[in-house]
Amino acid sequence: MVKLNKIYTRTGDDGTTGLGAGDRRLKSDMRIEAFGTVDEANACIGLARLHTESAYPEIDAMLARIQNDLFDLGADLATPDTGKPLGYEPLRIIAEQTARIETEIDQLNANLQPLRSFVLPGGSPAAAALHLARTVARRAERMMVALAQDPAEHVNRDGIKYINRVSDFLFVAARVVNDNGKADVLWVPGKNR
Repeated sequence: MVKLNKIYTRTGDDGTTGLGAGDRRLKSDMRIEAFGTVDEANACIGLARLHTESAYPEIDAMLARIQNDLFDLGADLATPDTGKPLGYEPLRIIAEQTARIETEIDQLNANLQPLRSFVLPGGSPAAAALHLARTVARRAERMMVALAQDPAEHVNRDGIKYINRVSDFLFVAARVVNDNGKADVLWVPGKNR
């Protein structure tokens, strides 16, 4: 369990931050950027939940689970597998977490009409907020993939799958809160030429 008594420690004043095993990295390091962006996506979901809490309780409960899982993902990224013993079992995203989201996506998608075009982010306030969270989750995914390309870094493949599915979920949830897609704003190619 995490215990936070003091919020500022001054240890990051030199531009570094600590990883789970105690190693320090620059705050501009790709790993720090990756889990920082996961945190940013989580904050965007928190904002979206202001619109889903009472109007869409089933989706809100799903979003609450995703928020908790995103903290798991941040912990996973903050504790890279270096092959050295840690003295504890690090928290890792597992395939079952991705499978749960896939089931929820299928459940939400069952009542939606197939798309005829790309969806512009917007419609209802809830949908706009979910689309914003989706785009931040996609950025986190891009950062995680870039980090995984470095042979000196290890990124849990289940974590990459998970964040990919989170953005898929957010897209489908945005359509659901847009009156099951009826209020989606569709892209019209070349409309303003």
